[in-house]
This record gives sequence, structure tokens and C-alpha cells, in this order.
Amino acid sequence: MGEANMSLSSGDRLGPYQIVSPLGEGGMGSVWRARDSRLDRTVAIKVSKAGLDDRFEREARAVAALNHPHICQLYDIGPDYLVMEYDATGPDRFPIGETALGPSS
Repeated sequence: MGEANMSLSSGDRLGPYQIVSPLGEGGMGSVWRARDSRLDRTVAIKVSKAGLDDRFEREARAVAALNHPHICQLYDIGPDYLVMEYDATGPDRFPIGETALGPSS
């Protein structure tokens, strides 16, 4: 069973990232606040329910190609998760069409 299929909780690790707390959940997966142990910074991790499928990979490529103050930066990609810039000021910097609670309507 891949990491996307298991339940995460505070203190769990995904590679060098230590899970701190949940930020939200949507149709594609869940978003977690985490700590990057290599660079000593807070990050947001989006974990895919389906693993690294085509849609998730397209999202990663699209976010990585963008540079805008209202779109979070993509730092890393794992087998079933994206590691993004964490912005404590609000949900306006999640990938296009996403909020802290999942897809926008």
C-alpha cells in the first residue's frame, strides 16, 4: 500500500518532511502542514489519494512553471505528494482551483 493510501497524523514522516497538522482535504487528496528537516522550514504537502497519476503530475508541472505572488511555489515532488510553499496568511496561494479545503467551486 502506497503512502497516499495510509492515514497520516502529526509526527509521521514523508521522506525528510515531518507532518505537523492537517490543513484541508479535497477530491484529489489532503493538504498537511509539515516541517522540512533539511532546510528547517515549514512547508505544505499535498498528498494524492491516487498516487502520482496523470492529473497530479500535470498539476505539479503547471505549478512549477508558474511564478506569481498569488500561487504557491512547488519545492519538491514525491511518489504521491507535492511539497509546496506554506503561506500562513490564507488560502489564496494554493494551486489554481484549490483552497485549503480542496477544489474551489
